Amino acid sequence: MHTHLTARKELLLLLSLAGIQFTHIVDFMIMMPLGPQLTSLFGISFAEFGLLVSAYTVAAGASGLLATTFVDRFDRKGLLLTLYVLFALTTVACGVAPTYGWLMAARIASGFFGGVLTTMTQTIIGDVIPFARRGRATGIVMTSFSVATVAGVPAGLLFANLWGWHTAFFAIGVMCVAVGVLAHHSVPKLDAHVAHAKDKHVLHAMGQVLGEHNQRMALILSATMMFAAFTIIPYITLYLQNNQVMAPQEIPWLYFCGGVVTLFSGRWVGGLTDRLGKRETFQRAVLFSIIPMFAITLMQPMPLFVVLLVSSTLFFAMNARMIPGMALLTSAANPKFRGTFMSLNGAVQSFSMGVAAWVGGLLLQSEPSGQVTHYWRCAVVAACASLLAYVLAKRVSMHE
Repeated sequence: MHTHLTARKELLLLLSLAGIQFTHIVDFMIMMPLGPQLTSLFGISFAEFGLLVSAYTVAAGASGLLATTFVDRFDRKGLLLTLYVLFALTTVACGVAPTYGWLMAARIASGFFGGVLTTMTQTIIGDVIPFARRGRATGIVMTSFSVATVAGVPAGLLFANLWGWHTAFFAIGVMCVAVGVLAHHSVPKLDAHVAHAKDKHVLHAMGQVLGEHNQRMALILSATMMFAAFTIIPYITLYLQNNQVMAPQEIPWLYFCGGVVTLFSGRWVGGLTDRLGKRETFQRAVLFSIIPMFAITLMQPMPLFVVLLVSSTLFFAMNARMIPGMALLTSAANPKFRGTFMSLNGAVQSFSMGVAAWVGGLLLQSEPSGQVTHYWRCAVVAACASLLAYVLAKRVSMHE
C-alpha cells in the first residue's frame, strides 16, 4: 500500500499536509477569540455564539460520515484538492457574511468541507509513511496545530483588530491558494485502494469497519479523547476575559505562548511516541493532562506569567495526547479500509467536539456582573472522559 518517496519528496508531502491542516485549524480556532467581537456586532448571546462553534464541528462530523461512502473510491490526491478548493471558497464566504444567519450558513459549509480534510491527511500518512516513522510524520503534520496557535490565530486577531474581523477569513483564503499549489506538486497519485472498493456496496466499507471489535474500540477511544478536550477549550477566552484574569489585549499571548510550547514539544512527543510506544505515550499524557485542566478552570486573577504558564501547560498536554493518540488510531485501522475508518473517526471526533462544547456551555453559569462560574465542573467531566480514554487505550491493538 505504501508509495516509496525520496526523503525530500516525503518532507514536501508532509509540509503540504501540515499546510492544509494549518488553514483548517486556524479557520476553526479563530472563532473562539473572536467571540467578544461577534457577540457585540451581531447582538447574540453566549449560547448563540456557542452554536457557531458547535455548528462547524457537527457539519464536519456529518461530512466525515458521508465521506465513508466514497473516500476509498477515488484517488486520494484528486479528492483532497477538490475538497480543499471548496473549503477555501466557503472560508472566504465567512469573511463576507453581513448577518448572523449568513455567517452560520458559511460556518456550516466550511466545516462540512474542512472536516474531511483532516481525515484525508491522516489517511495519506497511513498510505505513504511506513509504520516505524508514522509517529514522527504525525508529529510533523500536527505541528500545524502549534503554528496555527503561535502564528495563525494571533495574526488573525491582529488583522481583525486593525481592519475588522472579516480580514481574518480573507487571509486564510489567500493562504489556501499557496498551500493548494504546494499540495498539487507534492501529493503523489494514490489509487491502489480504488480497485478493492470497486463493485462493493457504498456501505460495505463502513460495515467492515464497524463490524470489527478493535476498530469500534478505537472509535470510542477517539470520541472520549476529544470530548475531554472540548468541554474546556471553547470557553477559555470567555472565562479568562469575563473574570478579569486576562485583559482582551492579552488574549493573543495565550495562543502565542501555547503555540510556542507545542511547536517545540511536538516533534519531541512524536519521537517519544515511536521510541516508548504509541499506547504508553498516550496513556501517560492523558493522566498528566488532568492537572492543567483543573488549574485553568479554577484560575483567579494573578500575574500574567502565571496564567500563561498554566494555559501553555494545558496546550502542551492536549498536544501530547493528540500525537500518540492519532498515531495509535491510524495504526488501529485495517489497512484495506483505512480511508473509511479515518473518515468515521473524523466524524466521531467532530460530533464529540460539538457535543462537548454544548455540554460545557450547559455546565457554565453567569453572574449578573458578567463573571463566569462553575467552570470547574467542565474539568470534572473532562477528567472522567480522560480516565475512560486511558482504560480504552489498553483494549486497542495495532496493525504494523
